[in-house]
Amino acid sequence: MAQKPKRTFRQRRADSSDSDGGRESPTEPGAPREQAAPGPAEKRPPAEAARRPFRGRSRVWASSRRAARAAPCAGSDPGDQGDSESDSENALLESRTVDLSADEEDGTHHSSESEDDQSSSSDNSSSPEEKEFSSAVRIPDAAFIQAARRKRELARAQDDYISLDVKQTSTISGIKKSSDEDLESEPEDHEERILFTPKPRTLRERMAEETITRNEETSEESQEGENQDIWEQQQMRKAVKILEIISIQEIESSMHALRLKQAMTFVKRRQDELKHESTYLQQLSRKAETSTNESLAIDEKTQRILEEMESRRARRRQARVLSGDCNHEEGTSSDDELPLAEMTDFQKSQGDILQDRKKIFEDVHDDFCNTQNILLKFQQWREKFPDSYYEAFISLCIPKLLNPLIRIQLIDWNPLKQDSIGLKQMPWFTSIEEFVDSSVEDSEKEDSSDKKILAAVINKTVIPQLTDFVEFIWDPLSTSQTTSLITHCRMILEEHSTCENEGLLKSIVSRIKKAIEDDVFIPLYPKSAVENKTSPHSKFQERQFWSGLKLFRNILLWSGLLRDEALKELGLGKLLNRYLLIALLNATPGPDVVKKCNEVASCFPEKWFENPSMRTSIPQLENFIQFLVHSALKLSKSELRDEVKEIILILVKIKALNQAESFIEEYHLDHLRSLIKEV
Repeated sequence: MAQKPKRTFRQRRADSSDSDGGRESPTEPGAPREQAAPGPAEKRPPAEAARRPFRGRSRVWASSRRAARAAPCAGSDPGDQGDSESDSENALLESRTVDLSADEEDGTHHSSESEDDQSSSSDNSSSPEEKEFSSAVRIPDAAFIQAARRKRELARAQDDYISLDVKQTSTISGIKKSSDEDLESEPEDHEERILFTPKPRTLRERMAEETITRNEETSEESQEGENQDIWEQQQMRKAVKILEIISIQEIESSMHALRLKQAMTFVKRRQDELKHESTYLQQLSRKAETSTNESLAIDEKTQRILEEMESRRARRRQARVLSGDCNHEEGTSSDDELPLAEMTDFQKSQGDILQDRKKIFEDVHDDFCNTQNILLKFQQWREKFPDSYYEAFISLCIPKLLNPLIRIQLIDWNPLKQDSIGLKQMPWFTSIEEFVDSSVEDSEKEDSSDKKILAAVINKTVIPQLTDFVEFIWDPLSTSQTTSLITHCRMILEEHSTCENEGLLKSIVSRIKKAIEDDVFIPLYPKSAVENKTSPHSKFQERQFWSGLKLFRNILLWSGLLRDEALKELGLGKLLNRYLLIALLNATPGPDVVKKCNEVASCFPEKWFENPSMRTSIPQLENFIQFLVHSALKLSKSELRDEVKEIILILVKIKALNQAESFIEEYHLDHLRSLIKEV
């Protein structure tokens, strides 16, 4: 029997990861394979083995190869050795194919050490069958694995997957993106620490995150609120037709501006006429002094103003003659005429404003814009539930509630016109009066706050209107405006005294003072210029005196409303003693002077002289009394004895009794003693 050829076994070199002493010993042919000495993996400490769990894959491949080769030597037939080796190679191929496919699908589970083991195993395999297997299956290298990792990171960045932890994934993804420049330095997936709890954040990071969150929430809420407002406005435009409803304040301002413009027109015209007429008379005086026969040159503007002024005076004189008024004095009329075109424009503008007033409440139900209907609701509440009514302080709410309704009714109210309606005749006034009168007045509610409603309404609505008229529109030189204004103010100031009265009274005093300073001018001319009563100088002086006397009378009409001290200071101190009395001193004593003195004395309020024990008049009249005595002395030496009697009567009227007795005794006017005894 032929001897079987000796089979030699190639000594296997240990893995590069094993120690140098861990080599396999050669075995004899046909002898049973002894158990190999424990390798470095068996001698490695458990902790290290736990850290390197994937090194067994290459070792499995080597052990399976050795087992396949060792099987024929254990007792198999030599003829079957080829089949056994073929089967082992097929099994090994399948095992490596499965392992490689798994590695390609999840490259993150391979560490650097696994790659070293694979490369070491591949380098140490030098058998022909190993080379054949390597050519059949290509082991992915590090570049292929890194490319696969980049592909997964790109998929994460594009949100092609559903993450269980969005914040943590985005954080990790952001960290990995920032380190793409140096991918070779990244640790393998099995060495990365798995964060089971979020990393503690610094205070700055938490504040930044909270601020961003709040800003996002605020932005979302504001955007939602803005969208909601836009939607509501769109729906309102679809549902109703929004009209351009003008505010009450705009209408009040328009009417006030219209009246102010008219008032300023009258005042400016009067002052311009006074200035140009005075300048013209001064030129006449200089011409008379030089005794030249040259005609006086007058500019066109002055000539036009003087002609217009004289034309209006002529029309007023003609109207007085037709009415039978023959006692009128030039200078006491109210020059409030406007050209026809200006009057038409004024009436048209006023009508437009009143038409706009109707539009304010045209779409409001009467229950909410009618004073009487509103007060009726409160009256029913007060009658049915008086406790809750008074506990709600309704008396404080009603004036504020009725304020716009009353202001609308007062837009066309002009207290400076004599034909203007009185407050007591207005619908809102009567409605409030009835509401107050019907209030419950039992023993517990005698001091009911409802009694103060009317005063509060007047305080908030009427008095501000009157104050505006006094400060900007009222002309104190107009007797008609003054008497009408006093009528309305007397009703308010005497019957409904409020805290706002002082402000109104101060406005009246201030306006009177301004009128004295701006509108009173009584020129003084030589006697030669005024002796002729038909001369331009005499006429101008007379007109200005009577105009000042008219203002004096209008001021003293406020007696009972303004304080006596204010009236005496304004009327007597600033006007009588400074202007009127000086004009009287420069006049020639006679019937004309006595008439003027009688007119001055008729303006004094009677209550100033009601004290029966009073023998000396008030101090502010001392200069006037001396002028009367001096005039009586001059008249007693002439044939005008009746005028002396008139002066004594004036002294008795103003309670200058001591001065009158002294004059009678000194000049032996015994027939006039009876005038003093009758007092």
